[in-house]
Amino acid sequence: MKGLIKTRTELPEMLVLEILSKLSVKSLTRFRCVCKPWSSSFENPHFVTKHHHNNLKNNNLNLILKRCNGGTRDDIHYFSQLSTEKDQNFRVEHNIHLPFFENFVHGPFIHGPCNGILCLADLDAFGHNVSLWNPSTREFKILPQSTVQRPPGLLDFSIFNSLGFGHDSQTDDFKVVRFVTNYFEENLDEGLMADWNNQVELYSLKNDSWKEISFPGVDGFASTLFNNYVNGFIYCQAATIDDLILSFDMVNEKFSTSPLPEFGGTLEQYYLELLDFNGLLGAIFYPREGTNKSFDLWVMNESWTKQLSVEHVLGVERPLGFWKNSELFLESSDQVIVLFDPSIQELRNLGIHAYQETMHITAYVESLVPLNGRSEHEECIIRRPAGGESN
Repeated sequence: MKGLIKTRTELPEMLVLEILSKLSVKSLTRFRCVCKPWSSSFENPHFVTKHHHNNLKNNNLNLILKRCNGGTRDDIHYFSQLSTEKDQNFRVEHNIHLPFFENFVHGPFIHGPCNGILCLADLDAFGHNVSLWNPSTREFKILPQSTVQRPPGLLDFSIFNSLGFGHDSQTDDFKVVRFVTNYFEENLDEGLMADWNNQVELYSLKNDSWKEISFPGVDGFASTLFNNYVNGFIYCQAATIDDLILSFDMVNEKFSTSPLPEFGGTLEQYYLELLDFNGLLGAIFYPREGTNKSFDLWVMNESWTKQLSVEHVLGVERPLGFWKNSELFLESSDQVIVLFDPSIQELRNLGIHAYQETMHITAYVESLVPLNGRSEHEECIIRRPAGGESN
């Protein structure tokens, strides 16, 4: 009997790439060393887009939590990566310290995610430090300082106000837009007084630079809890005009306004957070006073409709973010994260602690999007496994 002849079957390249596009970023990082064609394919824009769309399609969400465990909200803030495995109960996998922001009060504000990228910004008082971070590839990019010309007679400072971060699908560019208030002296017969004006500036990742764009005539302030980028637009509440939303088109780089839903209250009584809810603009309202909270979610789909109403949740302070099946992360009155399931009206304590009002939870899908920055290691970013530490 003749020996068996071993044959090797090679899969078509397109099929191999299709299989690889369904893997995690961690696996793909390991497979870069298999061969040069694979390594270069992982940087191909088509593959990067395909990989991201597969994660979106399968709802492969990751969770990262910003918090502070010190005795005051001014202590050092850090990030925690949470497990999303069903049997892990959102256990803390490891903690992440970003030295770039450790000297700033309250740490960075988080904007996004957008295609798996987070925008981190120090907007405390006179801060103007902004960075982009891909927590999946562990790439970090510090944005250059703005070179936008300030008006003559400027005092020693400008205040950088609200900020938005999103994607221009037409040019495949990531952009950051922010409002700047400039203070300068005005000479009067009775002496000097302070006056101000506003500017808006826009950063392009492709150009790696800032430019000035037209001021819309009304200032805006963005949510600090939720992602306010939705389908090519950034949304924020118009300052001093309670019933308007200010939006910014990332492609045309133009502002416009639209009305808020008629939710049956006033913004003196209720907090407002604008957010991305399943690819649509959402607005969540909840009372400013008390710990017996109700949460109303309105969604814009040609017109405003009430999507979800949660009544009388005891012992909670504020919403932190939505999870799968409209479950809602909440901060409890004793500074613990709880998960509320509206279908069964049940609260589940996750045992994750932080100082009051320092928690910010972000759900994102993995992405291979490059930032032309540096690795976390090069930026001295430290990741420590949680191990036996408490949440």
